This record gives sequence, structure tokens and C-alpha cells, in this order.
Amino acid sequence: MNRDAPVPPLASDIFVFPAGFLFLPFSPTAEQLEDYVCASLPPVVRAGLNASRISRLGGELHDNTQEKLTVTWDADTAAGSLSGMAHLNSTNQSDYSSVFTHQVLPSLYFVTCIVGGILNGIAAWIFFRVPSDSGLVVYLKNMVVADLLMVVTFPFKLAAQLELGGWRIHVVICRYTAVLFYSSMYAGILFMGLISLERYVKIVRCATSSSPSSCRSRLGRMSALQFLQSVRFARVLALFAWSLLLLCVLPNVVLTSRLATEETARHCMKLKTPLGIHWHRVSNLFSVSLFWVTLLVLAFCYTSIARQVYRSYRRVRSNNSDICRKSNRSIFSLLAVFFVCFVPYHVCRVPYTLSQMPRSNFSWDNRFLLFQFKEATLYLSALNVCLDPIIYFLMCRNFRESLLRKLSGRERRRSLTTAQSLTNI
Repeated sequence: MNRDAPVPPLASDIFVFPAGFLFLPFSPTAEQLEDYVCASLPPVVRAGLNASRISRLGGELHDNTQEKLTVTWDADTAAGSLSGMAHLNSTNQSDYSSVFTHQVLPSLYFVTCIVGGILNGIAAWIFFRVPSDSGLVVYLKNMVVADLLMVVTFPFKLAAQLELGGWRIHVVICRYTAVLFYSSMYAGILFMGLISLERYVKIVRCATSSSPSSCRSRLGRMSALQFLQSVRFARVLALFAWSLLLLCVLPNVVLTSRLATEETARHCMKLKTPLGIHWHRVSNLFSVSLFWVTLLVLAFCYTSIARQVYRSYRRVRSNNSDICRKSNRSIFSLLAVFFVCFVPYHVCRVPYTLSQMPRSNFSWDNRFLLFQFKEATLYLSALNVCLDPIIYFLMCRNFRESLLRKLSGRERRRSLTTAQSLTNI
């Protein structure tokens, strides 16, 4: 063995100081701390330390190469095999824990839970006083419901990240709240797709119509997209969407029925029956397909709306230019929220899922890094509960007017109270 050769980086090596401190394992061993400090030193000093460590590490590295890396499964792992379940018995997600996942993320989720709960509580209070006079309002109201359901799951996730509630909190998450979280997330994605289609019908298909009657006659020759603007059809479609998601995810709750112990509680896949494992893969494939189909729908609708708006701007005498401009602003807000919140997670999910396969060739470092990225992008998906109210405000005139009226009325009452207090002096 060449003693002058540099030591290969260990699995616990941290990449850059001081930013790498966020990815330091949550309970580092003495060896991990030594690697971390060594990695932060200048190259000349590090080379000297490596030379002194080489004889001690040589035997350990040889022993480590004989051990097979095991994989961690969690609530959103989409692939695997029953034969690979033998690999699940020796590790858990704490192997990939870091300062980021145990300190930074809980703080972010706590703030998001408070802010999202307040914003969506106000949105629900106002929205359900607004009459459902269009399909758009129906879809937006269902988005509020999905956001409120997602907010309910945050306290459980916080408790698990902070190691509160013991191992039983992980059982609750695996059986119930993780299912509710992903169901509400994909419900929001689905209703975003329906809103985009409804905006496409309203803007693109009716843009050249000079009257509502001509617009209706034009829609009469269209496909079933014309019904997207109907309140009755929108309600039926919303009920169908929730029923479809419920049928997809409910077996994940029922089939997560194995006896939970302190050793198996942190592994959601260990709590599933063989049929539950198979259904888990099917439901994940369905949800991921739902996202990519919705992404294609949004891309098509956005492109069509952008082209129509450009044509309207060129035709100054068009009566629909203002309508198209306002609708364009609204669809841009929806696209921004969709791409910021959901696209990063689903892009990261592909390599992360591959890394979790039993016979994957990913190193521990790559698995660790992908887990950190997966958790970070999953937080972006949760952040949509704070950004969706922007969509409500921009896209729904009745919601916007009701909110401004409530705010102005409160300000007026405050002014009257102040004036009365001054007159009583």
C-alpha cells in the first residue's frame, strides 16, 4: 500500500466548511468529527495528518469494504422488491440525519405551520362566504381544503424531527399523517391543473368572441372542456378527484397493519404487509404520473395563453386585451407557485428513488446528500400552503374584494373608535 497516496474520503467526510456544517451528522462520532476538522484544514496540513492516520485507517477501510451498505426506506420511496426487504433490518433514517434535518428543517416547518395556518384560516373564512358562481371558485375552494389538511400534518412531522413522542409518533406518521400529507399535496397539484384548463378555455377559446352568446356557440363545438366553467360540473369533478385520491391512498393506511415495535416504527415499509408494499409502489407510480401529466397540461395552457395575450396586445382595438392581461398575471402566479414548490421535489425524487433500490450502486455519500436534497425539496412542497393564498388573491375577484372589504371595514371601525375616544376626552 502506498503510504504517500491520499486517503480516500470517508463516508462521513463533510464537503465544505463552514457550509458543510449543516450536513454534519446529528450525532457525530469521534471519527466523524476528526474527518470534519481534517477536511477544513489547508491541504499541506491535511496531507501530514493523513500520513499519520493511514496505518490506523488501512485496516478499518479494508474491513468496511467487506460490509454491504444497507438502504433506508421512507414513506415516499417508490421502488423496491420483496427480496430486498432483508436489507431493511439494519439501518434507519437516522443514518442520514444531520444538523439540517434536525435543527434547520424543524424551525422552517414550525414557521410554515403558523403562517400557513393563519393564511389558510383567513382564506377559508372569506372563501366560504363567497358564492360559488364559477368553476374557478369551486377549484380554488378545494385548494384551500387541501392546504388546511396539509397544515394539520405539520405538528406530527415536527414532533418526529425533534424526537418528541417516542417511537409511537413514527407509527402515526407512517399510517396516517404521511398519507394525508401526500394526498393533500397531489390534490393541490390536480386542482392547479384543472384551474389551468379552465383559464385556457376562458382566455384562449373565448378570446376572439365578441359576445357571450358567440362564446357559448364556439364552446358548443368544443370538447368536454366547456364544462370546466360550469359550477355543477366543477363540483362533480372535484368530488371525483377527491374520491380517486382516496381510493388510491386508503389502502396504504389499511395495509400498514403489521405490529409496530420500537425497532420497526421508524421504517414505514416494515409496517406494511406484502400486498401493502406492492400497493405502495402502485400508488407512488400513480401520484408521480399525476404530477408529470399536470406539468404537461400547465405547459400547454401557459404557452397557449401567452400566445393569445401577445396577439391581443398587437390588436389594440381588441375588447378582451384587459381580460387577457389580468388572466395572464393570474396564470403566472399559479405557474410560479407550481414550479417553485413541486418541480424541485419531483426532479430530486428520481435519483433519490434509484438510490434507495436494494442493489443500487450509489455510495453512502451520495445517498446522504440525496436524502438532504429530498428533505429540502419536500419542504418546498409544503411551502405551497403559504404561497397558495397569493393565487386566491390574484385569481378570484370576489375573494380579493371580500378581503379588501373586510380589511377596510376593520380599519374604518378602528378610526371610528379612535375618534369617539378623542371626543370623550
